[in-house]
Amino acid sequence: MQNSNSSRWTTVLWCATCAIALAMVAACGAGSAESTTVADATSPMSCATLAGLVLPDTTVTLAEAVPAGRFTPPGANRPIDVPAFCRVAATTEPAINFEVWLPSEGWNGKFHTAGNGGMAGVISYGAMAGALERGYATASTDTGHVRGDGGFDADWALDRPDLVEDFGHRSLHLTAVHGKAIAEARYGAPPDYSYYVGCSKGGQQGMMEAQRYPEDFDGLVIGDPAHNWTSFYASAHLWYALSTLDDPDSYITPEKAAILGNAVTAACDALDGIEDGVIDDPRKCAFDPDTLTCATGQDQDTCFTRKQVQAVKDIWRGPVNAAGDVIYPGLVPGGEASPGGWSGWVTGPEAYAGTHFLAAEDFMRNMVFNDPEWDFRTWDYERDLPIALAKTGPALDANNPDLRPLRDRGGKVLLYHGWSDADISPLGTIAYYEEVVKLLGEGKDSATALAEVQEFFRLFMVPGMGHCRGGPGPDRFDALTALEQWVEDEVAPEQMVASKLEDGEVVRTRPLCPYPQVARWSGTGSTDDAANFACVRPD
Repeated sequence: MQNSNSSRWTTVLWCATCAIALAMVAACGAGSAESTTVADATSPMSCATLAGLVLPDTTVTLAEAVPAGRFTPPGANRPIDVPAFCRVAATTEPAINFEVWLPSEGWNGKFHTAGNGGMAGVISYGAMAGALERGYATASTDTGHVRGDGGFDADWALDRPDLVEDFGHRSLHLTAVHGKAIAEARYGAPPDYSYYVGCSKGGQQGMMEAQRYPEDFDGLVIGDPAHNWTSFYASAHLWYALSTLDDPDSYITPEKAAILGNAVTAACDALDGIEDGVIDDPRKCAFDPDTLTCATGQDQDTCFTRKQVQAVKDIWRGPVNAAGDVIYPGLVPGGEASPGGWSGWVTGPEAYAGTHFLAAEDFMRNMVFNDPEWDFRTWDYERDLPIALAKTGPALDANNPDLRPLRDRGGKVLLYHGWSDADISPLGTIAYYEEVVKLLGEGKDSATALAEVQEFFRLFMVPGMGHCRGGPGPDRFDALTALEQWVEDEVAPEQMVASKLEDGEVVRTRPLCPYPQVARWSGTGSTDDAANFACVRPD
């Protein structure tokens, strides 16, 4: 899973509240013992004075003014351009590191929190820089552990199982609470609005916030969410490994993934009436991978063996239980050949080594079975999935469809998912959205139920976009601005315009529509211009 969205660029892909008033005691003057609570504070605090801030179970480790110009965040390989800001770093017990960046000038009166990617373990400095440039006070956390070299490692959980809860939900929540308190101390007033932006793991964090901590944010941009975390790792990443690596003859090379993707596009691209290399709704694509089966004497580098064909079918279907029911939705056709498609998530650069889905093995070893030698080939869905769900589900899974507390306080959610996501199945996100509509619309007709949910919660499917970004379709869109207009001006997003860039130039634009609407071409004008499309209900 990729890193969370940066609001610096257009989005691609990317009762603790009461503690704010009581949380902080500020040192007044150098070495002074006099203090005030935030509730009593009327004057902004200097950046340096924030070092004396007192927050529950939290130590401020750094408060420094950073001048405008080039700044190299910790662990970064290159500097980034930033406006002048006050940088505050802190640690909340037991090990939650977070930073808050506060504009020195031109604060827009708002607070932004950036989510993480993968197994987290690092603060999302790039996303913070983007938010800072937009005038936000912004925060991010490492979720309570430091990432290893692989980026998807869960080794830390073997020795520190107490940190799993922080990784799952606690760290982001406390970062939001403390971050807003720090912003209030710095500026002498609380933020007018608070927003969250995250994709992938950041999507899971956003779902946790919406479900568990609805008071934290006024609006949330949530992308390609790994919200059903335990089942996702067990039934997506791990399932890809079992389908292609349990039997070495089933392994699909990146080259063959490209053959598959090109064949799928050729068969299903024009289903929406436009040949543009993008499958508008992959659920309508009935491509049969059997057509790729090697004929007698055919060069096997140009076709699929029967075991490879079966692996494709298995990955598209998803794992099933003993009764034959699908446990978790499989991937959908489309995007297999694009950079960041199957070559990045399903097949890897070579068999076994370096493949992202082996993050599932690491997760199972360290969080579920507490056995560093556990082998993914021993996995059994009937026996092991209940164990995993019981072990990590309560801390990591954000699958509660009851969003009434968020709705009732006026919160808004803008959810999106790329149709060509080769990491997290878009079908799972659609299923969750439909569960929310069903629950909140109980006793009402489907049209009324959907309309009422769309007053605060909208889903946008992104044709041709991969995991948070990339893919053959337009993948850059400004979801944060759309959310701001929704929250602050009560202008709900009827569409968002997404762009496709090549060599830094926009080559195509296309409207993204609130699900279940789709973008339909008017029949005249360029199909690369969003102005020639309208959002309509599908047939």
